[in-house]
Formats: sequence, structure tokens, C-alpha cells
Amino acid sequence: MCYDIKASYEAQLQRALKAGDMRAVKEIEEKLLPLTDLPLYHTSGFSHPELLIYTDRSHFYPEVATWGLIPHWIPDGTAAKNIWNKTLNARGESIFEKPSFRHAAHSQRCVLYIDGFYEHHHHDGSTYPFYIYRKDHLPMALAGLFSEWENEEGGLTRTFAIVTAKGNALLAKIHNNPKLEGPRMPLILLEAQVMQWLNPDMDVAGLQALVQPCPEHLLTAYTVGKLRGKAYPGNVPAVSDPVVYTELER
Repeated sequence: MCYDIKASYEAQLQRALKAGDMRAVKEIEEKLLPLTDLPLYHTSGFSHPELLIYTDRSHFYPEVATWGLIPHWIPDGTAAKNIWNKTLNARGESIFEKPSFRHAAHSQRCVLYIDGFYEHHHHDGSTYPFYIYRKDHLPMALAGLFSEWENEEGGLTRTFAIVTAKGNALLAKIHNNPKLEGPRMPLILLEAQVMQWLNPDMDVAGLQALVQPCPEHLLTAYTVGKLRGKAYPGNVPAVSDPVVYTELER
């Protein structure tokens, strides 16, 4: 699963910066970044933060969206609030089958860039958070789905879900929640795959072929302080600092 992430200004602007249009980047910084909750040293999807996503209608100019997808067919605000905690993640293997995701899977895919994500490891009845990131320290490009929902007053809300895949060997060591069938991880796209994911003409078979675990050699991880409860420091830079748990070294 992917419920906890780190996203800096620099990571979120990664795709815009690649285009080399610094006037556009300045406009994004002035007009869009103030509408987000960035920087996010740690955030949980359950707090529904505002982030930047890139879509096929704006490959290098992002849009602001709320984490927690609200399908376009949701009838009212009460139903919207009831569903968006359940649509933070979209299981990649079934996005073309699930009613909440299939419309977006066909025609409203997006990519978001983050610094890394957090997962919890279970050991002797306790949980220990790990921070997972790219070894080369480049931002991760995550596959997503987005939706635009119109509320009763005619207002438009743009939301997204992070697509997940089976966990690789690294995640198998970390993400060992006994309640789950196996480890999961966000669908991390390699640079060549980003345009494939955003391509509106990509067929279902081609998209499903992209739903694979990220190669283990690209990632690394370490333990961090608690992300839940009284010991949680909040959204501060130190939240992703390494913390050693001697009980895990035995």
C-alpha cells in the first residue's frame, strides 16, 4: 500500500523542470504551489493533502489535486466523504474492473513526483516505519488516476489515487503486515514509462504490462521515527531522519 509519502517542491516540479520552460516553472511556483500543502516531509493520505499531478492534457504543467479519488458519479458530499478514504490507492491489477477506478483507468491517468514513501514493518507486536527512496536520490514518478467531481453547488473537485503493484524483494522485507496477502508498493514508473502511462491511446494490455514492481536495485531504505501516536513530530524535516531500533538488529 502507499498511504505515507514525502514530497518536496523540487520533487513535485520535476517534470515541469525537465521541459526547461523556466517562465512556466515560475508561474507554477507563484500560482499553483500556494494552493498545495507542500512541502510535505511526511503526510498521510488520510489527511487528504493537496499535491501536483501531471496529466495527458498538461504533460509538463501540473494541476492541483486532492489525494483520495472521488469518482465522477458520486451523488453528493456525504457520499464523497464516505469514499475518499477508500480510494487513496488503486490496486493496479484491477483498475479496469473496479467501479471507482475503471473510468479513470481508461481516460484519466496521471503521474505525480515524490521524494519517497514510508512503509511500516511489523515485529513482535510493534510497527517500525521505514523510509524508501531512490538510490540516486532522484524523485519517484508514481502512476496515478484522477477524477473531476462536481458537487451539488456546481463546484469542481479534482482528486487522485496512487496506483499500487506487488512489492519487490526490498518491500517483501519491510511490508509484512499480517493482515495483507503480500507486500505492496506504489507503481513507480521509469522515465521511459511515464509517457506510456499518460498516452491516451495506450491500450489496456499495454497499460497492464506497466503494472510491475520497481526493480529492487533502484531503491534503498532505512528506519525512521514513529509516524503515528504521541511520538510523531509532525510535518517537519527531521521526520525522515534515520532512527536505529536495536530490537530490529537482533
